Amino acid sequence: MAEAPFNKEAYKNALDIEDVYGEKGYTTNERNSIRPTLDVNGIWGGYTGEGAKTVIASKAYAKISMRLVPNQNWEEITELFKNHFESIAPKGVKVKVKPHHGGQAYVTPIDSLGYRAAEKAYEVTFGKTPIPQRSGGSIPIVALFEKELKSKTILMGFGLDSDAIHSPNEHFGVWNYLKGIETIPQFYHYFTEMSK
Repeated sequence: MAEAPFNKEAYKNALDIEDVYGEKGYTTNERNSIRPTLDVNGIWGGYTGEGAKTVIASKAYAKISMRLVPNQNWEEITELFKNHFESIAPKGVKVKVKPHHGGQAYVTPIDSLGYRAAEKAYEVTFGKTPIPQRSGGSIPIVALFEKELKSKTILMGFGLDSDAIHSPNEHFGVWNYLKGIETIPQFYHYFTEMSK
């Protein structure tokens, strides 16, 4: 991951930011994808309507999410966060942490039969050998599949970084959609062939 091609200037320009920073010892690609995160998704409180008002908020809220990596248990991390956040609250401030849900981290192995079949399918459809890339996301069912079904999961993506996933202007190109339709049957073909 540290050796993957990355243009820092193009990245900053695309996001319209002055600089990137984060956990020392890791590249921007690693920090964006395979390292644990704590993200503030939203903050609100007090008067939020049009114009100005001299209001001192009696309540404030925040929505926070965390990306976990292998060997982190979501219930343990949630409890650690809750205890820490409550312990740093100033006197006179009441803090309430309400966990919503969680899921275990999962990494798709790149030495499995399923991965090799997916790799071959991409080669046939796109004409290039794919480069495995770890990236973070929240798909809790994947770890549950392995635990309950004793089955590895292969996550095959067809979107681009520019698709702006989960943003208000999220989109997915028709060309990529059609390539996905071509690739999935190839995956089944090679998975079956390699299973013999």
